[in-house]
Amino acid sequence: MNNLIRQFSSFLEHVETMIERIEPLIDRIEPLLPPASPAPDWDSAIAFRWRKRSNAGYLLPVTRPAAIHLHDLQDIDDQKERIDANTRQFVNGQPANNVLLTGARGSGKSSLIKALLNEYAPAGLRVIEVEKGDLVDLPDIVELVDGRPERFIIFCDDLSFDAGDATFKALKVVLDGSIASAPDNVLIYATSNRRHLMPEYFEENLESKRVGEEIHPGEAVEEKISLSERFGLWLSFYPFDQDAYLNIVAHWLKSFGCGDAEIARAERDALNWALMRGSRSGRVAWQFAKDWAGTHVVARPKRRR
Repeated sequence: MNNLIRQFSSFLEHVETMIERIEPLIDRIEPLLPPASPAPDWDSAIAFRWRKRSNAGYLLPVTRPAAIHLHDLQDIDDQKERIDANTRQFVNGQPANNVLLTGARGSGKSSLIKALLNEYAPAGLRVIEVEKGDLVDLPDIVELVDGRPERFIIFCDDLSFDAGDATFKALKVVLDGSIASAPDNVLIYATSNRRHLMPEYFEENLESKRVGEEIHPGEAVEEKISLSERFGLWLSFYPFDQDAYLNIVAHWLKSFGCGDAEIARAERDALNWALMRGSRSGRVAWQFAKDWAGTHVVARPKRRR
């Protein structure tokens, strides 16, 4: 018994010695550690960006969100109606889907999400913008907002992946691939120019097999489809024809205070502008309207988008 007590006493002395040696080392390492993430000020903004500082993530309030509204978005009525209904269900606490918006560039995909924020922010909707490289932090973001009374859309703009991209699997897990379900106050809205979010190659089609009268895609194609199909609502956007493009130009010129005569006079310039840009998109229409109104309209109220 006495021998056991002596061994235990010796062990305690050894531990104390180790602690004395480790404490100075901790004092040296502590300044090098990343600072604790600041707690979000939920009352300071309706939109946030996920940012990294010394490998620690935090939510940065967006002090000036885009001032675009649903009525500003022209000639995408079907897409607008469907995502508006989904978002309204979400804000009201009803079942709603994650949304993937794909298609032509500059056709209003990201603008639509910004407009939804302005529409439903008074009802508690908030948007968190996450860049593709930070998607690995999605579990941390979801945990941060879990239990909050607000309804959060995690917004991933211009999303695409390369083969073997680690963020690909991180997004799959949050969407519908984890043993833990996502909280009911979080949805993911993503935009992409690719329907399946990844490049598609001709040789992958050669992996397809015929089983009876059915075509079964190969493993590479199945892997790509497995992510996009986790979005319950797909919305496709298409290039605008000339009439739709001019309608959008007219809307924006009117928002800058131009009258009907001025808008009619601007049509030829608007078409030439689109020809030089090689696109008749909503973004090009907005850019032309700013340029034309800035050079032809004097002393009109400024509009912030």
